[in-house]
Amino acid sequence: MIEIGPGKGILTLMLSEEVREVVAIELDPYLCEHLKKKVSAIRNIKLFCVDALKYPYHTLPPFKVVANIPYYITTPIIFRLLAHRDRLISATLTVQKEVAERIVAPPGGKDYGVLSLMVQYYADTSIAFFIPKEAFKPPPKVDSAVVHLRILTEPRISVPDERLFFRVIKTAFSQRRKTLSNSLKPLSEDIKDILSAAGIDSRRRAETLSMEEFARIAETISTHKKN
Repeated sequence: MIEIGPGKGILTLMLSEEVREVVAIELDPYLCEHLKKKVSAIRNIKLFCVDALKYPYHTLPPFKVVANIPYYITTPIIFRLLAHRDRLISATLTVQKEVAERIVAPPGGKDYGVLSLMVQYYADTSIAFFIPKEAFKPPPKVDSAVVHLRILTEPRISVPDERLFFRVIKTAFSQRRKTLSNSLKPLSEDIKDILSAAGIDSRRRAETLSMEEFARIAETISTHKKN
């Protein structure tokens, strides 16, 4: 079990009683010194005082993650972990409530976007429960949620070119209020014809498209370039 941001080690100690080994990763020097004293006699806890964004996850056997991570690096941490999805089994993360809602969002609403699609492409997502800000001392300005990601053995859908697939998604949502014929113009001058060939109404907006429809657009762009 990997714990990112163990803080004062309360959850760390609880985890150590339930799993074979806890690898705790803490960046804050003050907290690290405190943790060293607290866990030094516990053999199945390994403490690393390093940046979780730079930790060599590729050196680990298959692992699960528990994390109470600083909200300002939530997305980088998630993408860092997903980059090691060949070893990552699941991640249970305490995040800002709004971020959790974006991660699990289906098509059609304001929460649905790049983060939703990029995480759901690799994982099943769910919100375990919400945590009111009053539960923390000192209380933050926002409510929190515990979100669970279970990594899929294969990506949710098959796409021939992941880089192009994600580029289509990011480009579409970069101007999410515009219609697809306008937001996707940077990808091709013939975008209206491409959307038509993909069976997508060019007047739709990014937030209304399913993952499969984004994949179809990417595949049609790829085919169009070859012709």
